[in-house]
Amino acid sequence: MKNLQSTVTLHNGVEMPWFGLGVFKVKEGDEAVSSVRSAIEQGYRSIDTAAIYGNEEGVGQAIKESGVPREELFITTKVWNANQGFETTVAAFEESMKKLGLHYLDLYLIHWPVPAKGKYKETWKALEYLYKAGKIRAIGVSNFQVSHLEDLMADCEVVPMVNQVEYHPRLTQKELHEFCKNNKIQLEAWSPLMQGELLEEPTLAEIGKKYGKSVAQVILRWDLQNEVVTIPKSVKPERMKENADIFDFELTTEEMALINSLNEDRRVGPNPDEFNRE
Repeated sequence: MKNLQSTVTLHNGVEMPWFGLGVFKVKEGDEAVSSVRSAIEQGYRSIDTAAIYGNEEGVGQAIKESGVPREELFITTKVWNANQGFETTVAAFEESMKKLGLHYLDLYLIHWPVPAKGKYKETWKALEYLYKAGKIRAIGVSNFQVSHLEDLMADCEVVPMVNQVEYHPRLTQKELHEFCKNNKIQLEAWSPLMQGELLEEPTLAEIGKKYGKSVAQVILRWDLQNEVVTIPKSVKPERMKENADIFDFELTTEEMALINSLNEDRRVGPNPDEFNRE
């Protein structure tokens, strides 16, 4: 992990950047276009969106305007709960591709397991189908717990390459992380800064002071040293620059353990076992 373009190799051989930009709650139109374009200009190569974010067109426009060759970028989007099922997922994928203006996708994720709906296996079959058709370079899931992964893997043909989950020092998901490691599923963090809640945490501030780094930079560095891909969201160019300035220092084993010990199994997002929003 030497710089912003450093990658991890997924279990199918595809290289995914360790660090990227998340665009959750980034408004469609000018805000989406300018923030994604700014990130790409700064050297970001991974952009993470989702159908439900409603900003795929802006992301697509920024990609087009960036002038960076398509093969140098890693673009992720996700199928929303209401579209789970085989045919509906394939249709949702085509819709996302149209909005993004892309011929292929780097990573497609099932956004939530929605266990009450009981359709994630059927949805996964659609992802396998699109993957085998060469339309997606890697497929994965988001917000899947160990139980959902075990259930999916009992009869899937392709093991998910990525599981994107809420992950930060107050929610380290140790058991899930171990399970993913053992099954070569790359863990990816959303809401790595706990939506700003952790920025006043004294332990983190103290560590930051030692390196001349902000609390956000300490957390993002901790993610990477825990071998977790991370995609902090920002619409401000200076914040994007700060977030990415984490490749010139390294946390000690003791500091890593100290940050791990802040875990309280506390979420800012929904519990994946109970979240059923359409």
